[in-house]
Amino acid sequence: QVQLVESGGGLVQAGASLRLSCAVSGRTLSFFRMAWFRQAPGKEREFVAQIFGDTYYATSVKGRFTISQDNAKNMVYLQMNSLKPDDTAVYYCAAARPVEVEYGYWGQGTQVTVSS
Repeated sequence: QVQLVESGGGLVQAGASLRLSCAVSGRTLSFFRMAWFRQAPGKEREFVAQIFGDTYYATSVKGRFTISQDNAKNMVYLQMNSLKPDDTAVYYCAAARPVEVEYGYWGQGTQVTVSS
């Protein structure tokens, strides 16, 4: 059974940085396509960033956020710089088998709040 556990969220001021972490257990990290999603209050969950060899980013975070992974530690990270109030959301780590389109494994989420 694959488990994902996020950490690193918090309350910061606009312009600050945070690094989210996602610990993956139950399967080797390199087996999965990994991503971060987020959901703001009253909004649908949205894609933030993905890594599977190459990296992909939502337009709203490109140039400010960086997704990375450490296969030796089975960890995925999301470095978030120049945070804006619009980045306030619950951030979720997700994993998908390479042959699957949908992300089938999700963490419980970590809250990020950016004050103006």
